[in-house]
Amino acid sequence: MAPKLSDSVEGLRAAGNQSFRNGQFAEAAALYSRALRALEAQGSSNPGEESILYSNRAVCHLKDGNCKDCIKDCTLALDLVPFSLKPLLRRASAYEALEKYPLAYVDYKTALQIDDRVTSALEGINRMSRALMDSLGPEWRLKLPLTPLVPVSAQKRWESLPSECRRERAKSKFRETTTAKSRVPSAGDVERARVLKEEGNELVKKGNHKKAVEKYSESLSFSDVESATYSNRALCHLVLKQYKEAVKDCTEALRLDGRNVKAFYRRAQAYKALKDYKSSFEDISCLLQLEPRNGPAQKLQQEVNQSLN
Repeated sequence: MAPKLSDSVEGLRAAGNQSFRNGQFAEAAALYSRALRALEAQGSSNPGEESILYSNRAVCHLKDGNCKDCIKDCTLALDLVPFSLKPLLRRASAYEALEKYPLAYVDYKTALQIDDRVTSALEGINRMSRALMDSLGPEWRLKLPLTPLVPVSAQKRWESLPSECRRERAKSKFRETTTAKSRVPSAGDVERARVLKEEGNELVKKGNHKKAVEKYSESLSFSDVESATYSNRALCHLVLKQYKEAVKDCTEALRLDGRNVKAFYRRAQAYKALKDYKSSFEDISCLLQLEPRNGPAQKLQQEVNQSLN
């Protein structure tokens, strides 16, 4: 006789999902536990299903404020299916709630290796960076546990990108690796670079782009690992019609941060001014993969298309 739906693994998981949607987290966790026992009783190995059940039970624990059990279940889920996004993000949230910021940072960073479009991971990285700066000081990155290297087969971030964007991401990753091995700016250098960049920003607002270039260049002499400083200087080069210099700065910005939308846009503008319409179109395409509704980029794409045709 076939088991009732509510006694099957699938039925128990579905019932758990419904309880979770109803806000009944303890009941949902109990149903996922029953599903795990039912799965074990079947005697056949199904790591994918088992991982999902642990991950689902973990989010119930998280919702109920039981962060320790959430971490335990997420770890079990990841042991079964490494580099799964949901248990990584749930464990990161639990670590963050327990103020275990270095461990939360590593999980958010690992999630972004898998898919760097995940908003919750991007926001988490920003929160953890600020918290770690406050608690560990300017050299906090040197005090973190190692971040696991996600194999390409587990990465989702490359799937929808054209080849040119993938090349930019690869360059960014290479730059990130080589930068980590180079001299680490001191706390004083980082602060001085920040102040000079802000002075450059103020000069841009006043329309003094030539003087701003000098401030950004001075900032980079103290710390050359800030993507935004390069893309800001590129803007000044564009205004001053120094298009080759703008291309160079945008390329450096993208090596540091392959998602720097402003760098893609400004390099596309510079290539267009240099009549390199193919390169301009490639940069706009990459930008629109990141921000499909970017109005200025859509307009620039139309202009470049007309020049190509």
